[in-house]
Amino acid sequence: MTEAQGFPAFPAQRRSTRGRSWWARAWVQALEDTSLDSDQLRKGRRYANSGQVGTITISPGRIAATVYSPDDTFEAVVQVDELSDSDWSRFLDQVAARAGHIAALLDGEMPHDLVEAAADAGVSLLPGIGDLDPSCTCDGWELPCQHAAGLCYQVAWLLDSDPFVLLLLRGTSRDDLLDQLQSRSQTAPSDKAGKTPAGTSLHDVLVTPVGALPDVPELPGKVVLDELAVTGIEAPPGFGPTKLPLLVLDAARRARALLHALLNGTPDPQRLDEWQDAVRLAADFPELSDTLAKATGRQEELALGIQAWRYGGAPGLDVLEHTWTPDPAELARARTELLAADDELTIQVLGNQLTLGPDTQLRLDHHGRWHPYHLVDTTWTPTAPATTDPLTALATES
Repeated sequence: MTEAQGFPAFPAQRRSTRGRSWWARAWVQALEDTSLDSDQLRKGRRYANSGQVGTITISPGRIAATVYSPDDTFEAVVQVDELSDSDWSRFLDQVAARAGHIAALLDGEMPHDLVEAAADAGVSLLPGIGDLDPSCTCDGWELPCQHAAGLCYQVAWLLDSDPFVLLLLRGTSRDDLLDQLQSRSQTAPSDKAGKTPAGTSLHDVLVTPVGALPDVPELPGKVVLDELAVTGIEAPPGFGPTKLPLLVLDAARRARALLHALLNGTPDPQRLDEWQDAVRLAADFPELSDTLAKATGRQEELALGIQAWRYGGAPGLDVLEHTWTPDPAELARARTELLAADDELTIQVLGNQLTLGPDTQLRLDHHGRWHPYHLVDTTWTPTAPATTDPLTALATES
């Protein structure tokens, strides 16, 4: 039987309650999509950040903590449906069939596409709308009340540091999961001829010594322009000999970034199309701006694109040139926070853009960051670095 686990109380701190990881954000999304009272969520965020939530106890299907208010203490509980034995069986079949998932789990990681494996088995790992069942000993009727909401926001922080908390909530721990995977590997069925199917069992992987693995090579140091020796390379048309070393330097930096991703198991740098790469090059190397403007034939757009890139990278360039339709709850949260700070604001919503008054605008990118814009003459122009907090973005714009 999977045992309950206790997690120390978080101290008071200024921290985003939306979470940093993909798992945490999905958890918060389920919480906020379920709630019908944004004011309780806002108060819950304050409870989470003020250190008023005590030790969190998580057991299969249940989260509990004591929440301290200035006048009283309350016991907040959030229940989540456990997965049935048949759910776990189908899920384990999917995981066991994917070697990459097993390797990641053994390494203490929970890959994002584990959710897809679960979905293929007809199992929902992440809670959806209405899957969280909060309760509290306070007199509030809202679901969740501010105390349960504060608890839920702190669970997102737990998921940031240990996504296996999600498995514990659904009914099993990481160790239990690996034990069951190992047991399945040891009892793999034979084929019709009575022979063991080809391949290596998980048990053999775990118990067979493989010897010392080679050390991971160190990442080379950053190259600077003066250290480059550019010889025997012909410059592309329109690029003189003084600009060629800049292209070589950029290629060296990009190669180092790819190697860094490979050595650390992080995502590769984002792939860029020809226009995005031209903007990136011009932002990194102003000496190339004129040449790139002529090559693209988009001089005015390039100047604006450089500014957007410097403030927000590829996502900044994307919100400069495109609109998209985010989750309405995301826009509603931002609108609520902005109006709470200034109830006289007039806010118009168009896609991912919030227009505040005649010359101020905030644009949301696909990574949850807000980009401040100001109307200069007739052109909306990025004015400051992007931030996940719409109030901070508004303050930097003004």
